[in-house]
Amino acid sequence: MSMAESERGQSIDSTENSGFAITATARSAAVDRLARVRAHLAMAATGSGKAPDDVTLVCVSKTFAVEDVIPLLEAGERVFGENRVQEAKTKWPQLKQWFPGIELHLIGPLQTNKVREAVDLFDVIETIDRPRIAEAIAAEIQRTGRHPKLLIEINTGSEQQKAGVLPEDADAFIAYCRAKLSLPIEGLMCIPPEHEQRSPHFALLGTIAKRNGLKALSMGMSADFELAIQAGATHVRVGSAIFGTRILAAG
Repeated sequence: MSMAESERGQSIDSTENSGFAITATARSAAVDRLARVRAHLAMAATGSGKAPDDVTLVCVSKTFAVEDVIPLLEAGERVFGENRVQEAKTKWPQLKQWFPGIELHLIGPLQTNKVREAVDLFDVIETIDRPRIAEAIAAEIQRTGRHPKLLIEINTGSEQQKAGVLPEDADAFIAYCRAKLSLPIEGLMCIPPEHEQRSPHFALLGTIAKRNGLKALSMGMSADFELAIQAGATHVRVGSAIFGTRILAAG
């Protein structure tokens, strides 16, 4: 269990003077959605012979405003995921001051020119997917002494348009990160192809992790996190089931 999870359940209202107007209805709706997800997570975990706390719920707050995040923080959630470094910079420095114990995950693609900011802001980087990114992260860790937890993204469907290390290259890339760069890789993450059965992809990720001695498996999202837990997920990334439907900007 992470430090962030150990603080879950503590209701802290640190926003009285923040200037954010959040209605009671909005708070209630967010907490209700969260409770439903937590209940399903607990059932999936216990049904798989695990304790609910063995599975970390990463609340995916990408595209949502601070006002949408605060009710979950007040309810005790402390583990959140963002796709973009730039967006995260606009929300999380202040929120980390208001709510101690936040664990922030980068779950979207990382560019080399954003590595310095990512290492500074994020507590977990889940999307290491190529040597240049791994090398840049290693250099930044050496420079700053800050050590975010690190996961490698595997492109389990070998999709050309998607980031991630190909399954056949995974062992060599993991070995490179460990032996050549001294990066303490803790696990793997994947996003299965949208229109394929998820189970084979979750199983593949687990197989790669097992043969490389990796324990963390970040897999499963709003539509399939229960299935991912059954397949061995240690982290599930849930967004719309908690926050509601995203409204994406045109263009």
